Amino acid sequence: MPSTTAPNAPQTENSPTNPSPPQRTRTYSWQDPLIGAGAVPGLSGLEYLRGMARGEYPPPPIGQTLGFTIGSAEDVQEGQVTFRLRPEEFHYNPIGSVHGGVYATLLDSALGCAIHTMLPAGVGYTTLDLAVKYLRPLRLGMGEVRAAASVISVSRQVATASAQIIDDAGKVYATATTTCLVMRPSRTPQPKASQEKQP
Repeated sequence: MPSTTAPNAPQTENSPTNPSPPQRTRTYSWQDPLIGAGAVPGLSGLEYLRGMARGEYPPPPIGQTLGFTIGSAEDVQEGQVTFRLRPEEFHYNPIGSVHGGVYATLLDSALGCAIHTMLPAGVGYTTLDLAVKYLRPLRLGMGEVRAAASVISVSRQVATASAQIIDDAGKVYATATTTCLVMRPSRTPQPKASQEKQP
């Protein structure tokens, strides 16, 4: 009579197994983001971002988290900023391509920074809306892509910009536009000169 094994019996050394796929790990570091934030009030947006590109101020931690950066000082011009990213496996969604949130974060960063280059010292901004059009998938092994942003207009309270994610061949993977609220210091009312009373 052939021997049988109970369904829940522990596997022996000769039992067939389904090996688990190897685990991936990733380690990264970042610097205190408040170091750069502390310098912002005294610098124009263009001065601050060029200083960051030169390594004088730490990059934002989100750049280390997702692996994107301003490549060099040449990537920061008045009204224009370019961020660079190499698609990696840790960017992937469940269906095997870079997650749309990575596109959106990369584009939002480039758009906001392009607007920042147009702002004087002491003036801030925040995103009001971001519209992204996804055109092609980003995948592992395709090399570096760029998010290139350009300012459309800046008024006292509102700024707009547009951007594209492109590869070295000029192929477009996504486009985006943004509207940002420009936050200027409130004006301090000047005291009125006292009027002399006439007799």
